[in-house]
Amino acid sequence: MKLEGKVAAVTGAASGIGRALAISLVSRGAEVALSDVDRAGLERTASLCKNSRTLVSTSIVDVADRDAMLEWSADVVARHGRVNLIANNAGVAMSAAAEEQSIDDFRWLMNINFWGVVHGTEAFLPLLRHAGEGHIVNISSVFGLMSIPSQSAYNASKFAVRGYSDSLRMELEMTGSPVSVTTVHPGGIKTAIARNARGRAANPDASDQGLSTGSVDEIAERFDDSLARTDPEKAASQILRAVERNRRRALIGPDAPLFDFVARLPAAVSQRITMIGGRRALGSALPRT
Repeated sequence: MKLEGKVAAVTGAASGIGRALAISLVSRGAEVALSDVDRAGLERTASLCKNSRTLVSTSIVDVADRDAMLEWSADVVARHGRVNLIANNAGVAMSAAAEEQSIDDFRWLMNINFWGVVHGTEAFLPLLRHAGEGHIVNISSVFGLMSIPSQSAYNASKFAVRGYSDSLRMELEMTGSPVSVTTVHPGGIKTAIARNARGRAANPDASDQGLSTGSVDEIAERFDDSLARTDPEKAASQILRAVERNRRRALIGPDAPLFDFVARLPAAVSQRITMIGGRRALGSALPRT
């Protein structure tokens, strides 16, 4: 799929990978329709994208709201004439032991990370098919390849994205659809997700990626120093390259292949490796029985 002259919609475009995707798409000659709940961040992204040759539209949309997503998809076609790509990128993080996490926080995360992907796919798939050529990009995570202590909710959402997207890809191929799907598994990316994460009640500033102790600034600093090895711009470039080559799965960042390798080991081996790293990162944060 050549992106020049195409129309791409991106959720979670106010920062991070979403912003980088928008900028990279415009540089490739694509029009972009951008959405987020962060108005200021979205306007900043739009200002970085605009040039004399490319149409950029923005909308305030909560991906957890199915009706809002359906309305946005119709608006994208009304403004741009068609749509060829949807990047279901919006996502949030939460760190908490499974038995201590709030069910309300769990639902909040699943509504965005998983149902947001489903809503985006449902809203845009008929429009992509109507355009005669289309692609769906669903952002999972390396935590959609293997499970990590303190990340049960996040793991559940990202495994769900992977399963949903893989099944959809096969169904589209089996029916000869002009639409395809790429599932994206980023490793540590330098975004604001650590600063914006929710955590268990005892540690309200918890981040994703298995770090659940310390203040939000300390966690973000530790995440950037030890885990966030890939810039959003590089991640976006790798994602769009995977789209152009119609890859089923895209492992983003130098750490992603390692996660993929460990996930393929026998469960007793991979989980022991993960628990060793988890104990070092969590310290006394996990509940005692």
